[in-house]
Amino acid sequence: MSSESSRSAVGLPQLRRARFAVAAVFCVHGAVTGSFATRIPWIQDHAGVSAGQLGLALAFPALGASVAMPLAGAVSHRFGARTALRGLLALWTLSLVLPAFAPNLLALCAALFVFGATAGMSDVAMNALGVEIENRLDRSIMSGLHGMWSAGALIGSAGGTLAAHLGSDARLHHTLAALTLTALGLIACRRMPDLRGSEEEEAAPPRFALPPKSALVIGAVGFCAVFAEGASLDWSAVYLRDVLGTSPGPAAASTTAFALAMAVARLVGDRIVERYGPVRTVRVGGVLATIGGLLVVAAPHPAVAMCGFALIGFGVAVVVPLAFAAAGRSGPNPSQAIAGVATITYTSGLIAPSAIGAVADATSLVASFGLVTALALGLVLGAGVLRSAGRESVKVGPPAQAVHDPRH
Repeated sequence: MSSESSRSAVGLPQLRRARFAVAAVFCVHGAVTGSFATRIPWIQDHAGVSAGQLGLALAFPALGASVAMPLAGAVSHRFGARTALRGLLALWTLSLVLPAFAPNLLALCAALFVFGATAGMSDVAMNALGVEIENRLDRSIMSGLHGMWSAGALIGSAGGTLAAHLGSDARLHHTLAALTLTALGLIACRRMPDLRGSEEEEAAPPRFALPPKSALVIGAVGFCAVFAEGASLDWSAVYLRDVLGTSPGPAAASTTAFALAMAVARLVGDRIVERYGPVRTVRVGGVLATIGGLLVVAAPHPAVAMCGFALIGFGVAVVVPLAFAAAGRSGPNPSQAIAGVATITYTSGLIAPSAIGAVADATSLVASFGLVTALALGLVLGAGVLRSAGRESVKVGPPAQAVHDPRH
């Protein structure tokens, strides 16, 4: 479906409303992750698990997501993009309550598997809608949408930081957060048109779609970024508490600093990518993330480590939005291609927590973040793959002008 026919079928005002609606969905999705991440130390203590056992448990969200995401395209086709997103987002927000109630390692792993499965499927659905809206608007919006996700993660982590500072029971905190976020998500989905691409209208995708070949190279860059992101998001609070002896409130604030850095970088990311292109943007981001990792590893004081986590957040922020946007244009079925890249990146999320925990058990958390630093350097070396997978079909330019400047 061409951009012109898409616009005439839906209408520019409706597309603009859809952009704000999907941005709100991204924000809600991120708030769940932020709410969970800041209470991981509480959940670890409540379940009575070691650092290595926590690393094992934290692999289960990515495992659940990797298993469930290939089903997302078929679900969206059967029920419609809007209805599917509404249901999947509600399941994700409500699943926030599960980990805090887990009394032991086995229950925690099961809760986190469900948590990840609902996260992954709703992630694919909202990214597919975001790419479709971007295509029809003929302007870059994916970094901004992921910026809204990071803003939501910031809001959720700020609430979690406050709850941790007050010594609140995470079961009560997450129950209240889940109910609030479910209501907000349903309201946002009501403003969403049921957009479909022509390929989705003509034929149903496979029920279980494996990643297409086009997703593999794109996903490799996303793999490095998500490893660094997941390790920092899940382990930053534990790192400050266990390595630097920080109290629970300031330790949780390290997650907030990381989420803030990612939110700021993604919200301005569309302009940066349009000006410098994805390859240069990702290479510079890889340098920043590498410097951040070195600061974390060498940090003599919590403030230095928090600055390091913030730099990692700045560095990896736009990599995943660029990977999803490229995947959405790399084949005839956007949902399947996005699910493929998402599966690869979530596999990174599967490996990251367990790898961090395993290295921490064998050596130390400091050595674990040496691994994070090495993978951040991989962004510098691998950014060139985005040159051929860049935005070729979408014309990029200032919204009030007809000037377009596509970059690769």
